Amino acid sequence: MVLFDTHCHLDVEVFAADRKAVLTRTRAAGVSHLIIPGIDAAGWPQLVGLCREEQGLYPALGLHPIYLEQHRPGDVELLAEWVTEYQPIAIGEIGLDFYIKGIDRERQQQLFEAQLVVAREANLPVLLHVRKAHDQVLATLRRLKIKGGVAHAFNGSLQQAEQYIDLGFKLGFGGMLTYENSTRLRKLAGALPLSAIVLETDAPDMTPAAHHGARNSPEYLPEIVASLSEIRDESPEELAARTTCNACKLFGIEL
Repeated sequence: MVLFDTHCHLDVEVFAADRKAVLTRTRAAGVSHLIIPGIDAAGWPQLVGLCREEQGLYPALGLHPIYLEQHRPGDVELLAEWVTEYQPIAIGEIGLDFYIKGIDRERQQQLFEAQLVVAREANLPVLLHVRKAHDQVLATLRRLKIKGGVAHAFNGSLQQAEQYIDLGFKLGFGGMLTYENSTRLRKLAGALPLSAIVLETDAPDMTPAAHHGARNSPEYLPEIVASLSEIRDESPEELAARTTCNACKLFGIEL
């Protein structure tokens, strides 16, 4: 199987001690493509450097909504400059988080829209972080009309999923699929057309059930494929091929 992890924070500090070993195991597990999303401007140099050093790693650059207080005036302008100079594969991780209390929603919206404009001008897809804000995000996407992208860690309704698909988005599914009590999410993953699904780990977060309580890793992506195979009654090999193809087409990558 050739697998594509469309959302993996392999650049963060928790992988510093054994990053190369993790990558070796990840490649041995068949995961040959990984998108590494940015969360703040301070982390972009490390992220871009890692992707330049390692084959099959692709950078995305963005300003994450939950780190609103870390972002500085001028970061969006800096993002546009980095996009021109370093040519990331996507803008992300960006979006709206209305789940965490105390994060200014109006400022989140302003930051989100400004980054969508950068994505639109660069003709790049986006990696969306959305919690308790799907309707607001969908309304914004309809208004600003961008290329598409991935609704990362999707947990909305079937109706919301269909709206994302109509706007050119794929839905990202990860470790939560491996929990049998994730009944609503598993039902959704079974109901969607396979052409709309991409896979992700969100490592080091959202660890699959077999590793609950431990650091997540991109090497666990085959376990997500296995759960999706059980849910959809389709072979892991077919699911791997189709979801990897979906991601490659979306991000303009040749296998």
